[in-house]
Amino acid sequence: MGGVVAKGESPKASVQESKLETRIIEAMKRREVGGSTIISFNTIILKFPKIDESLRKFKAAFEEFDEDGNGAIDLQELKHCLNKMEISFTDEETSDLFEACDINEDMGMNFNEFIVLLCLVYLLKKDPTAKHTLSEKSCIGMPNLEATFETIVDAFVFLDKNKDGYVSKDEMVDAINETTPGERSSGRIAMKRFEEMDWDKNGAVNFKEFLFAFTHWVGIEEFEDEEEEEKS
Repeated sequence: MGGVVAKGESPKASVQESKLETRIIEAMKRREVGGSTIISFNTIILKFPKIDESLRKFKAAFEEFDEDGNGAIDLQELKHCLNKMEISFTDEETSDLFEACDINEDMGMNFNEFIVLLCLVYLLKKDPTAKHTLSEKSCIGMPNLEATFETIVDAFVFLDKNKDGYVSKDEMVDAINETTPGERSSGRIAMKRFEEMDWDKNGAVNFKEFLFAFTHWVGIEEFEDEEEEEKS
C-alpha cells in the first residue's frame, strides 16, 4: 500500500485537498505565533530515536483500528477510529483527510500514512495558545503520542523562519548552515533533505510533505519493511 512518494512524483491535487491545505496552513500559522523551542537542526536529529520509539509504540493501536487486519485502514475504518477517539469531523472533512494521506490512491492507509493523518488532525484540533503538557486536555485522546506530534510540529516551526506555513529551500539551507557553519557539505545536506520533502518541486514544502519525509527520516518505513519480512 502507500508510502513516501517516489522522487519526482507529485501528490494528487484536488479541490478537496486545496481546502484542507488552506486549513492546515492557517492552523500552522496560528501555531507559529508561539515560536519554536528547537535551537538547531541537530536538535531535531537528536530527537529522532525517541520519536521513532514513540511512534512504533502506536503500532498496536493501528492494528486495532485496522478492523479487517489487512494492514491498511480504509475510509470506513478511519471513521470508526475517529469516533472511538472522540474526534469530531464531518464526513466531508474525514474524506478529505483520507484522500490527502492515501498518497498512492489505493484506498487504504498504511502505518506511516496513518501517523501523518493523525499528526494533521492534532495540528487542526489543538488549541494553538495552549502550552503542551500531559495534564492539558488531550485533543486526540493519546497524550504521549500528542507530545511526539508537538515535537514534530515544533521542528517545522523552527524551519519555517518567515512563518508563512511553508519551508522554502533557502530556509532549509539556513537551518543546516546554522548547525554546521562553514562546512562545505552543509549546502549539499540541506539540498538533499529539501528534495526529499519537496514532492512537487515548487520550492515550498507544506506540513504534509514535511510529515511524510519526517516519518522516513526517523525510520518508520524501515520498521514496516522489517515487519513484512518477519511475516513472510
